[in-house]
Amino acid sequence: MWQALYEELKELGFVVITVALDRGPEDARPWIEAARPTHPSLIDVGHAVADLYNMVNVPTVVWIDERGRIVRPNDVAFGTDTFRHITGIEAARHLGALRAWVRGEAQPKASRADMEIPRAERGGEAPVMAAREVRALQPVPSQADQQARAEFGLGRWLAERGRGEAAERHFVRAGELAPHDFTIRRGTMPIRGIDPMGPAFRAMLEEWVGAGKSYYRPLPD
Repeated sequence: MWQALYEELKELGFVVITVALDRGPEDARPWIEAARPTHPSLIDVGHAVADLYNMVNVPTVVWIDERGRIVRPNDVAFGTDTFRHITGIEAARHLGALRAWVRGEAQPKASRADMEIPRAERGGEAPVMAAREVRALQPVPSQADQQARAEFGLGRWLAERGRGEAAERHFVRAGELAPHDFTIRRGTMPIRGIDPMGPAFRAMLEEWVGAGKSYYRPLPD
């Protein structure tokens, strides 16, 4: 879907950049080759993008304008409704707002005064948020989050050098520090030889959801 959206809107200056958070190129290669993208499709083995934008799960979508400003911060969006029965997230809603933004279609945009009014009570929905709203919704990592990223990076470094037992301690500690960060908790699984779609992941997910916590947290309406 992202390739199709790029083809649809590229003449308007729109560019899709997809980033896979994977252990290495071979893990992402089958998916990239199947999609046959003509837009930039990157593989982030160091989780640099997750660190820079404080992404804690995939998929995460960020809108960035031609000036390099974030106009819609970290959001959960899918290109299709394949997983809608699990996530409850409708693909068309986000895609429609994205098309409206790129095409410059007239939609009410929040003024500074409107920031005190809930978005649902304004005269319509603006796909691009005011800077104040972006700042309010942009997730900022805590000290524990940053330490968890450091533990994850150290564990990965140790694992790459065959020191699996030492790496395991840092991976566990990273998960303890940032249990909500599934780019870390799930991201360690392939490095540790665990299937990230297998029983260990399902058990982790069931425990998380069973405690009343959301696995996907899209932006509020």
